[in-house]
Amino acid sequence: MGRVLPMSFYRRRTVQVAQELLGHVLIHELRPGHCVAGRIVETEAYLGNEDPACHSYNNRRTERTEVMYRAGGFSYVYFIYGMYFCFNVVTEKKDKAEAVLIRALEPLEGIDKMKKLRRTQNEKILCAGPGRLCQALGIDRGLNGLPLHQPPLWIEEGIAAPQIVAGERIGIAQPEARSWPLRFCLKDSPYVSRRVWGPA
Repeated sequence: MGRVLPMSFYRRRTVQVAQELLGHVLIHELRPGHCVAGRIVETEAYLGNEDPACHSYNNRRTERTEVMYRAGGFSYVYFIYGMYFCFNVVTEKKDKAEAVLIRALEPLEGIDKMKKLRRTQNEKILCAGPGRLCQALGIDRGLNGLPLHQPPLWIEEGIAAPQIVAGERIGIAQPEARSWPLRFCLKDSPYVSRRVWGPA
């Protein structure tokens, strides 16, 4: 695989980071020498104070969201629906409180381990969705707030995204933000959680 993405990669505009993460590789070292990894094929951008769907909307600052107020390059892991974890990367400069949700991966390494963690043999759905990918990679709240340039959780350079498509984010309850085209996918990837068709 490639070099580890530096912290400066994340300290840029959130939409740009969300698009440029596509094709790169998320890696979790479960224990020394044993990793699970997948290529990022789907992301969503969350734009902080002005985004009604973002946890930090209206400068909301809680114990859970505190990590979002750091400079970009840290993990933001939260629990939803009483059963799933979601993994995000914090972006932008300090106090912008923006992030990119990693929505889907193409499994690359440790696939047998992923299948055990997910209790499925279907590789197409191992990491197709934020809750599924966290389960497959063993990501939980214990990995919240970590810098993403070193073990146990990091992102390496992968392939350049050949073509990106954009669409509405999934599961957005706020009507004013529902139609924003802030979900990005590798075009024609069979590993995304839901297809989108518009050019980014």
